Amino acid sequence: MWKGRFSENTADIVLNYSQSLDVDWCLAPFDIQGSLAHAQMLVSVGLLTPDEGLRMEQGLKQILREIEEDKFKPSIELEDVHMNIEHRLTEILGSLGEKLHTGRSRNDQIATTVRLFLRDKLADFQEKMRALLEVLLGRAKAHLYVVVPGYTHLQQAQPISLGHYWMAHFQAFRRDYTRLQAALDGMQECPLGSGALAGSTLPLDRFFTSEALGFQSPSENSLDSVAQRDYLLDYHYFATGFAIHCSRLSEDLVIYNSQEFGWINLPDAFCTGSSMMPQKKNPDVLELTRGRTGQIIGHLLDLIISLKGLPMTYNRDLQEDKRGLLASLTAVEAILSIFPPFLSQVEADQDRAILGFQNGLTLATDVAEYLVGKGIPFREAHWKAGQVVRYCLDHNCSLFQLSLSEWQDLVPEVEEDLLPLLDLKTSVSRRQTYGGTSFSEVNRQIDHGWNWIKSIKIIANKAKS
Repeated sequence: MWKGRFSENTADIVLNYSQSLDVDWCLAPFDIQGSLAHAQMLVSVGLLTPDEGLRMEQGLKQILREIEEDKFKPSIELEDVHMNIEHRLTEILGSLGEKLHTGRSRNDQIATTVRLFLRDKLADFQEKMRALLEVLLGRAKAHLYVVVPGYTHLQQAQPISLGHYWMAHFQAFRRDYTRLQAALDGMQECPLGSGALAGSTLPLDRFFTSEALGFQSPSENSLDSVAQRDYLLDYHYFATGFAIHCSRLSEDLVIYNSQEFGWINLPDAFCTGSSMMPQKKNPDVLELTRGRTGQIIGHLLDLIISLKGLPMTYNRDLQEDKRGLLASLTAVEAILSIFPPFLSQVEADQDRAILGFQNGLTLATDVAEYLVGKGIPFREAHWKAGQVVRYCLDHNCSLFQLSLSEWQDLVPEVEEDLLPLLDLKTSVSRRQTYGGTSFSEVNRQIDHGWNWIKSIKIIANKAKS
């Protein structure tokens, strides 16, 4: 493609080193999609005749069929997906095929192709994210009245509704969905027609190709169009946040499923055993998710480091951006495929959870707030409740076992109305602040979540139509 400038052929070792077919051949259908729009535009501005445009369209569609039927074997001598398709088109159409690249560079071509590919992938991810969010809402509803320990510093803190726990993860993944939408919104400009970096002297109609390919508008600046990879960063930001949230959820479930905790039951079909120890039930799905999260984060860092010192505009370094992208997409897609069916079968053991509350100390904050209701300043109430905790620890007894007289010996302000409050479900149900763990408030969160799901489905359906 560049032999006019050079006095000798490119060395085979350089071809092997510089080819990108191992990463960009999967982009072939989207490259053809962009080429079809480009050819139509060339006809519209008179750079191709209608007959030439029709023949070019037929040739490109023939190549697409050959790819789909695995009859087209690309050659590394042609370096990449773009030149392989153009070369095959020239084999089919003769010199007409050589007109396809009129007014176009591989720089703006790949920027367009990757956007088309990624746009398709992320639209699929949105559907899978909605399925994950719906599963979390289902778990929250199913476990609304299950009371489990809430933790800070991995120490028992206060009793909560397990439904409240699931809704916490719902909110995290809801933010991920918003970031995913932002990544899609960041790909609304079409770079095709920017050329190598400076545009073209030919009468290209960039608005034509932008509309034909479903973009909102052509990109504003040809230099920026071929140099920037912000749309890839936007994807990696989503992927990294999503993976971190999945890893955190995985860590929780690994802990809560352990013998020492035991109040979460993982489905057998999503666990494995040990090759040596017959009793083992290993949470491999969760552990692999934690492991793959590091890889996903690494792909973001890889791209950031590649971009941080590149001069304007296109540099061959940018060829490598697709390796991390494709690896990240594969990892995220795998998590999105397995998490919904897996989480939908996670169950709770209320009896085991109650065992964890035996000493009753998670109700100490309830005692302090009860005293505040009696007019005692919070810091004094906190100290008095702490003295009760100290008494229970010193005498190896439960907060639940203290009689009214013992309470009054420790805290004279206590009256009989405290005793009915020292109940786990009562404690949960009384935390009715907006966003709190009371059953009524969690139920409101669930309803709000379903309404949000309905709204984003309406938006998604409009986008499809």
